[in-house]
Amino acid sequence: MSATAAKAADMLADALRSRILAGEWAAGETLPAERDLVDSSGLSRASVREALRILGGEGLIATRAGRGGGSVVRQPTSEGIDRSVRLFIRGQRMGFSALVEAREAIEPAVSRLAARHRTEEDLERLEAIQKKLAGSRNRTRFLRANVDWHVAVAQASHNPLLLAFMSAIAQEILAWTADEGFNTETIVAATIRSHAQIIAAIRKQDEDAAARRMTRHVASYSAVARSALSRAAD
Repeated sequence: MSATAAKAADMLADALRSRILAGEWAAGETLPAERDLVDSSGLSRASVREALRILGGEGLIATRAGRGGGSVVRQPTSEGIDRSVRLFIRGQRMGFSALVEAREAIEPAVSRLAARHRTEEDLERLEAIQKKLAGSRNRTRFLRANVDWHVAVAQASHNPLLLAFMSAIAQEILAWTADEGFNTETIVAATIRSHAQIIAAIRKQDEDAAARRMTRHVASYSAVARSALSRAAD
C-alpha cells in the first residue's frame, strides 16, 4: 500500500473510530457494508479494508468474512489496554527496574481501592487463589498463582484501567522472574503471610492498612527479584 493510500486508510479509521466511541454505533451493531464505505468515502476497497483492519486490531470491531458477514462493533475492553501496554513495554525494551518501580507506585493505591470497593465475590476469589498459592510446590505454579493473586486485588479495586495496567505489568514481571530463587520455602512462606495480612485489611475495608501492607510486600518481593536476577547475571 502506498503512503497516500495508507494515510487515507488512517483518516477513515479515525473517522469511524470517533463515531464508534461517540456511540453512533452501539456494541453489537454492524457497520455499513464495505462497498457502502467505499461509496461514501470515495476511497479504494484496499484503503477501506485497511481502515477496518486497524479498528479490528484495536478491538473496536470484529469482522466476519463471507456471505452474511460484516464488521460488528465491539465494546472496548481492559484486555485491549492490557495488550497495548504489554506491546509498549516490549517495544521500548523496558527493563526490570522500570517495571518494579511502576508496580511499587501502583499496587498500594490499587490495594487501597480494593479495600474500599471489594465485594464478597472479590474476597472469595482472593481466598481461592491464596489457597492455590499455598498448595503450590512447583515453582511455575507458585509464580503463576502469585501473579493471579495480585491481578485479583486489582479486580477488587473495580477500576478497569488499573486492572489493565496491573495485568500487563504483572505478566511482564512474571516473564522476568521465572527463577529458582523464588521457590525457596522462606519466600513462599513470606508471600503467603503477606497476602493473608493484605486480605485481612481488604476484608475489614481498612484502606490505610491495605496500602501499607502492600507497600511492604511489594518492596520485599522486588528486593528478592533484583537479587535473583543479579545472581543469574553473574
